[in-house]
Amino acid sequence: MADQQKLSSRHLLGIKDLNRNDIELIFETAANFKAVLNRPIKKVPSLRDVTIANIFFENSTRTRLSFELAQKRLSADTVNFAAASSSVSKGETLIDTVNNILAMKVDMVVMRHPYAGAGIFLSRHIKAQIVNAGDGAHEHPTQALLDAFSIREKYGEVSGKKVVIVGDILHSRVALSNILCLKQLGAEVMVCGPTTLIPKFIGSLGVKVEHNLIKALNWCDVANMLRIQLERQDIKYFPSLREYTMLYGLNKKILDFLDKEITVMHPGPINRGVEITSDVADSKQSIILDQVENGVAVRMAVLYLLAGQM
Repeated sequence: MADQQKLSSRHLLGIKDLNRNDIELIFETAANFKAVLNRPIKKVPSLRDVTIANIFFENSTRTRLSFELAQKRLSADTVNFAAASSSVSKGETLIDTVNNILAMKVDMVVMRHPYAGAGIFLSRHIKAQIVNAGDGAHEHPTQALLDAFSIREKYGEVSGKKVVIVGDILHSRVALSNILCLKQLGAEVMVCGPTTLIPKFIGSLGVKVEHNLIKALNWCDVANMLRIQLERQDIKYFPSLREYTMLYGLNKKILDFLDKEITVMHPGPINRGVEITSDVADSKQSIILDQVENGVAVRMAVLYLLAGQM
């Protein structure tokens, strides 16, 4: 693979490790793979000699399936590991677990872990390439890439677009990765939610903060609706889900009331009736299913480009 076709980083640990050229290269490669996915024969032999381990220490449906399908479409050999049914439950350490898997001649590790920085820690102790599939409330780089790719596909470019991220910004790894990726690509970014769910440092990332949903929606071109991360909340950040929905839930009445037509996104899983209603999620303004389709193409691109550095 030619030098200009390589990413600047050997791993994908977070958006902060990518530059704009990296992101554009991923998008160009993903667009090519998306064309492949729409052919009758959807498989290519690009990673035929590569073995990838999917190591998930947290439950996952969409991300895990998306990575597995991306790997199969690239003809990679895969091994799947779930912590709940492994020796981790018996006290085995992260490094021991991964080293045992690598001893089986694995080339790349796709890992989701409940603790921020787990992928960074692992990259310093093992030789295999690491793809971060989500580490605690820190980053989820491939989700941010597929979100930005979906915006570019919808509008032709990301630069200059106004994107509001609504919901639980404090506990969301999707929010941080999206902010970093969108800012790299020249978008304007706003976050919207209750004061208790907006981290104090958010202004240092160069984003706007708005607590009124209607104002935020009238400002934006794209609204990315996040779910409430109840599994990461150790205290109550708002009185009730009902009150949250009344103030920050997006329904068709609000969508029709806006001054302009906006695009609606959601990284999933959707809590229908909380942050978004079914008539919005399934509306013509929603590109949620496009995000799912683009997720496979973007993850194919990431795996392919990283494998080129082996």
